[in-house]
Amino acid sequence: MLGDIAANLAPNLDACGEAEIGGLLSGLAGRFVAPGPSGAPSRGRPEVLPTGRNFYSVDARALPTQAAWALGWKSAQLLVARHAQEQGAYPRRMALSAWGTANMRTGGDDIAQALALVGVRPRWEPSTGRVVGFEILPASLLDRPRVDVTLRVSGFFRDAFANLIDLVNSAARAVAALDEAAEINPLAERVTADRAALVAKGVPAAEAERRAGARVFGSRPGAYGAGLQTLIDERTWKDDTDLAEAYLAWGSFAYGGGAEGAPDREGFSARLRDVEAVVQNQDNHEHDLLDSDDYYQFEGGLAATVRHLAGASPVVYHNDHSRPERPQIRTLEEEIGRVVRARVVNPTWIAAMMRHGYKGGFEMAATVDYLFAFAATARAVKDHHFDAVYDAYLGDTAVREFLSGRNPDALREISERLGEAIDRGLWTPRRNSLRTELADIAGSPRP
Repeated sequence: MLGDIAANLAPNLDACGEAEIGGLLSGLAGRFVAPGPSGAPSRGRPEVLPTGRNFYSVDARALPTQAAWALGWKSAQLLVARHAQEQGAYPRRMALSAWGTANMRTGGDDIAQALALVGVRPRWEPSTGRVVGFEILPASLLDRPRVDVTLRVSGFFRDAFANLIDLVNSAARAVAALDEAAEINPLAERVTADRAALVAKGVPAAEAERRAGARVFGSRPGAYGAGLQTLIDERTWKDDTDLAEAYLAWGSFAYGGGAEGAPDREGFSARLRDVEAVVQNQDNHEHDLLDSDDYYQFEGGLAATVRHLAGASPVVYHNDHSRPERPQIRTLEEEIGRVVRARVVNPTWIAAMMRHGYKGGFEMAATVDYLFAFAATARAVKDHHFDAVYDAYLGDTAVREFLSGRNPDALREISERLGEAIDRGLWTPRRNSLRTELADIAGSPRP
């Protein structure tokens, strides 16, 4: 194994930098760029190296792969077991955020997990590995109740994986048609009740059937995102109502079962109102949840919407799928604490950002923005997390002087965000005078 790493993997890694530059220059010059497969090397895909090639996608017909199913099944069982142990009952309803890029990298982890939670296993054609159907697992094999899973898919997922939307939709409707007790099959119980309610309102039977069974929602056709970024960036929201309204307005379009983005805010709201747990999986450690606004928009937005609709916060799980043989079930609060300690306030990381000058200051300010956004949406950031960030960025004289000299806008942004966290009741600092100090920093003249 070490010999193979030295002979193949290491040289391919070393070649990535030159290959990236060469591929970029060739593309800009209108010359041929050699094709190569896509995927994440950290997930056991060494064939994507060296990078710099014109990567092509996966065969969507082969998703979820059998390897993804193995991980999805294991993760689903661990997730249900932890929830039952800590909450005192098996979960009945969950909302899962699924992204297209993640499923391309993993071969369909998220969809495999969703199917496993419902109690459905894909069937593969032996010679090609393509998915040709599904098998409903008996309740006796599951040894637990089925879980009613609602998917909120990204815009790219919607565009790239229509077949997976159909697979989840077909599987959910098949499970909903089973003659099983309500305590075993909450999905069937809910679909039956919703269908009857819609028919009673005068909705035609076929439409009532489609709407009651919808379990995949996303943005309207041609739209992308979850709708929260402008509210958070511009500070134009007041409370959970504003966040939930934006999330519902952007994400309440049903897909599957003949619906191609049919608006159904009532149905999406009804699904989320009864959700007990929100789930987001992370498939690698090449980035973290404070590196991008997508995490707080999708995961945090789901949590805020459920809290608004149900009047109580759901459990939010941010699972670690970076090692397929050993998925880790973590709450969002645990993951945020891990990232804050490991990266955000790590002196080594801060020193690296300082070496990058203006850009490093920008990255530090963006991290604080995303941390604040998780506090605003998911309420998963604790006082000691904010305390640690303040101490590392503004309480440290060297770091504060770096920000003031190399990126004063970042210094101002960090101060304003931390001050906003106090003003909105998201952070109670250890010193009462800290709010005044932050206001002075934010309002200080440019050097």
